[in-house]
Amino acid sequence: MKPFLLLIFIFIFCLYQGQSSNIVNPEKIENPIQKKHSGKIVFLNKNIPLENLKDSDIITSSVFQENGNLGIHAFFENSLVNYLHQLAPSRTADELLKNGNYQFSFYVDEKLIYTENLNTGAGTSDSKKFRTTLRIPLLSSKNEDSWGRFLWMRFYMAHDGIDALTAGNHILKIEIRPYLKVPNIKTGPVIAEGQIHLSVPSQNIPEKQIAFQPILSNSGWKVSKEKINTEIIRSLNRKIAENRFKDLTGIVVIKDGKLLLEEYFNGFGRDSLQDTRSVGKSFSSALTGIAIKDGYLKSENQYLKEFYDLKQFKNYSSQKGDVTIKSLMTMSSGFEGNDDDPESPGNEENMYPTDNWVKFALDLPMSENETGKKWSYFTAGIVITGDILDKTVPEGLENYADKKLFHPLGITDYKWQFTPQQKPSLAGGLRMKALDFAKFGQLYKNNGVWNGKTILDKDWVKKSLTNYFSDQNDFEGYGYLFWRKVYTVGDKSFEAFQSSGNGGNKIIMFTQIPLVIVITARAYNKPYAHQQSDKIVQEYLLPSLISNE
Repeated sequence: MKPFLLLIFIFIFCLYQGQSSNIVNPEKIENPIQKKHSGKIVFLNKNIPLENLKDSDIITSSVFQENGNLGIHAFFENSLVNYLHQLAPSRTADELLKNGNYQFSFYVDEKLIYTENLNTGAGTSDSKKFRTTLRIPLLSSKNEDSWGRFLWMRFYMAHDGIDALTAGNHILKIEIRPYLKVPNIKTGPVIAEGQIHLSVPSQNIPEKQIAFQPILSNSGWKVSKEKINTEIIRSLNRKIAENRFKDLTGIVVIKDGKLLLEEYFNGFGRDSLQDTRSVGKSFSSALTGIAIKDGYLKSENQYLKEFYDLKQFKNYSSQKGDVTIKSLMTMSSGFEGNDDDPESPGNEENMYPTDNWVKFALDLPMSENETGKKWSYFTAGIVITGDILDKTVPEGLENYADKKLFHPLGITDYKWQFTPQQKPSLAGGLRMKALDFAKFGQLYKNNGVWNGKTILDKDWVKKSLTNYFSDQNDFEGYGYLFWRKVYTVGDKSFEAFQSSGNGGNKIIMFTQIPLVIVITARAYNKPYAHQQSDKIVQEYLLPSLISNE
């Protein structure tokens, strides 16, 4: 062989060997059930290990029960990492698993309802390198802990699966593909698929639960005489009664400063103190604005170093001293804190077990992000804003809030969550009646005025309801502890700013129409909580108002 041909042969051989080294030898496919159903997804109504699985355990039809049991076994011809290798042959197994996983597609009656690229953290690394089977519960009467159940909830509750699976007979089909983000999403062919016939029972709902709920007297609000499409509200009430919208406790609509709709569900009523979790963060914004108006704070641009001797805390840096109140309220302080990242040292779940939440926050290191530039949801930062207020205003935060905010709004029945130092926690957990939360929202619609008295400066309201992150594509925007959200009905868009809390709790103030909506709910830590509330607003409440204009 000529020398240059030998060199080419050696180069090709080495290149092939380099790519082949990324291939993992998966487990041997020896189970007869797996061999028979290779490339298929089979459905089960009980938890059965693969080694005990028989054909008679596989179901092809079932009566659908939300509190029942439904799971799948998926059988592949290869392991996930080797499917991913086909999408990017030069990458190592660890690189592939860091950037890829399974993609699930859910169809109902041949219509694609939802596709999800499973988070790369779902499933163990070893299972994705070597296993050629996948068992996940979709529904579990025993609340089996599994990412599969949350995947199902996202399909079923957050992405219209529940609307597709109406009373009657349906075919549910699931397809699984490999996906890889490199940097754009690449997907491979279907590696397993299967379907099941589901019979969804109808529900007999009493008229009382569907009926439009009349506004009772002594609400503290003037009652609106505006028209609302009661048939749309009845259809919403039916869906809540059927538990197709879950854990709703109250809905209040204020139009032109008057009470238009007030309804309660699941044993809650007008006098119930609603636990709205992080909705309370927005009250930190309001109280900061009041303290500036009263002269106890100079401005939101004041630095942490003006309030704390930061050298007494861990991880001191000059960057920490230059963190502003504003950057804490816009979730862009630059601290190593991200509640959406379980590995973040400043994740709020790491804060709650400590005996001093303020110290926890101020001990955190700073990230490489410049203060005020990168948004990252950081609850511990709002604990700092509360502590600054408590140290600055006369007689402490609790008395100040009552005197300067709650009393002027006529709010007398409420409960704070407290820090370990027994100070009001502005991180969330403030409980009050739905109608009182509506007062807070209407205060902003009134540009800070309530019953002729200025509680908040108009300029502060404007700054609070401004989007400081219009250049980011990950979300719709954020102000001073208010989220920006755009709702769409037909060809019309409606911008709003809202207080938002775990469980699907909302105080929504629309910027261009005279509307405030309060939704209270207890779908805590459910993956569909916020999508459910947004769907109620976009598909029911706004249409019930617009249809009569």
